[in-house]
Amino acid sequence: MDLSEDIQMAEEMRNRSHAPYSKYTAGCVLVCKNGKKYMGCNVENAGIQSICAERVAFTKAISEGEKEFSYILTVGGKSGEKPEGEYLPCGYCRQFMNEFVDKDFKIYSVNKDIIREYAMDEIFPYNFQID
Repeated sequence: MDLSEDIQMAEEMRNRSHAPYSKYTAGCVLVCKNGKKYMGCNVENAGIQSICAERVAFTKAISEGEKEFSYILTVGGKSGEKPEGEYLPCGYCRQFMNEFVDKDFKIYSVNKDIIREYAMDEIFPYNFQID
């Protein structure tokens, strides 16, 4: 699968991040099963209400009526620098995403020229569920 367009879109979103406190910027592209794409970047504030790129993308998609998702591609690192380490969704985002995805959902993490693929249950094996 060629993810080059998604990487470029995620990097563009990363450049739009508002991260004056942590100086850590993140961008992502959420791809729906119908092929539509929703992008997100992290948005910080001085309080505890900051929102991660992944939740931005999911809330945009869900608010537009999307319900079926294929994968999300994430990039992140210190502002103005190429990523030095792997960027994966935080625990809060993992629980949030888990609400809306199935077992086939993939997470792609981009670090320099390395793309790693994870399944949701691989990065979040003990999620909270109400059955």
